[in-house]
Amino acid sequence: QVQLVESGGGLVQPGESLRLSCVASGLTYGYSRYRMEWYRQTPGKERELVASLAVAGGSANYAESVKGRFAISRDNAKNTVYLDMNNLNSDDTAVYYCKAQNRNVLSIRHWGQGTQVTVSS
Repeated sequence: QVQLVESGGGLVQPGESLRLSCVASGLTYGYSRYRMEWYRQTPGKERELVASLAVAGGSANYAESVKGRFAISRDNAKNTVYLDMNNLNSDDTAVYYCKAQNRNVLSIRHWGQGTQVTVSS
């Protein structure tokens, strides 16, 4: 059974920080074949790719709106990907989703259940 379990969301004030975690298990063909991605979504808007990083290595990619504030990282021994979010503002309020994208078979992908991040005074 494939599972992507996100954690770390919550309510914070503007300027504060959060760390999101995503633990993967049961991925088809093994964890090393995937690119891990973070998306976010607010009501009435399309789901937005925030950051991505291949498990096997390579450069991270970020949405323009979060460059310089967010950082994606991984701990392959724990099958875990992180999203460090700094200097949060109200525009960052969204449900954040973890996605595992198979690098060899593009139709193979898995999503987590999402975790709510709310930035408010």
